[in-house]
Amino acid sequence: MKKIILVGLMASAMALSTSAGMAADAVTLQLKWVAQAQFAGYFVAKDKGFYEEEGIDITIKNGGPDVAPEQVIAGGGADVIVDWMAGALAARDKGVGLVNIAQPFKKSGLLLICPKDGPVQTVADFPGHTLGVWFFGNEYPFYAWMNKEGIPTDGGDAGVNVLKQSFDVEPLIQGQADCISVMTYNELGQAIDAGFTTDKLTIFNYTEMGNDLLEDGLYAMEEDLADPAFAETMVRFVKASQKGWKYAVENPDEAAQIVIDNDESGAQTLEHQQYMMSEVAKLVDPDDFALNIDAYNRTEKALLDQKIIENQPEGAYTLEITDKAGM
Repeated sequence: MKKIILVGLMASAMALSTSAGMAADAVTLQLKWVAQAQFAGYFVAKDKGFYEEEGIDITIKNGGPDVAPEQVIAGGGADVIVDWMAGALAARDKGVGLVNIAQPFKKSGLLLICPKDGPVQTVADFPGHTLGVWFFGNEYPFYAWMNKEGIPTDGGDAGVNVLKQSFDVEPLIQGQADCISVMTYNELGQAIDAGFTTDKLTIFNYTEMGNDLLEDGLYAMEEDLADPAFAETMVRFVKASQKGWKYAVENPDEAAQIVIDNDESGAQTLEHQQYMMSEVAKLVDPDDFALNIDAYNRTEKALLDQKIIENQPEGAYTLEITDKAGM
């Protein structure tokens, strides 16, 4: 019996030694924007060691106004990116083989807000007025909405004037636009801080209007996913990311602090990140990262109708990663 126990202990020790000696798989994640609670789950997964537990050596690269995740991954600068589906499908339409491997964000956080004492109260009021819109791939949901309403976007009495908006609420404060684009988890809070409280705003919510397109999914390159070893690494990456998001949603204040700790710019404040985390938690489903096919089909149709993409995508998503991750 002693011999059997000894052999068992030796086998266990060898297994531990082998595991400890195995090199972790390096994975580089490119975010869509700067370090903020919009990406809290990934920072939490890194800081809590969830990636390490899955044998992944993670590098998280921040984005910014001059960073296009589609271009970064196409150039080999990342293994996986966070992107809005409209941007990803538009890139795929141009030959970048992006594939959605998981969809943590189930709802859109995009809004168009207008002062309640301004000229725009309903969609019928839009023609003849100026609406602020972000570009760099963020404009697609707006154009799909206008296309659905039959409102031209090239100005004139029957159309709207589109202002290429900065990534803040200054166009509203300065009166440069009658309405501006905001995210529930970011610029809406800035507008409220500037005195535009929700009772003083007319709010057009893309999700409530049925005009939402999928945001903040995870995308990898089709040619990389053809490698079974890389695909298996993505399964472990998605599992660890899910653990990070679940922890972030259940511990929002700690998650906000972790974001602050990872903000190399020092520009973020804990109070705003706590606000952002509370709003982001309403959009993420930490228990299910699988892509909803109905939501995918609706997004695809809106992009085809607006001719943002010319061809119906094939192979633009896979459920194999989330299936193998047990989601």
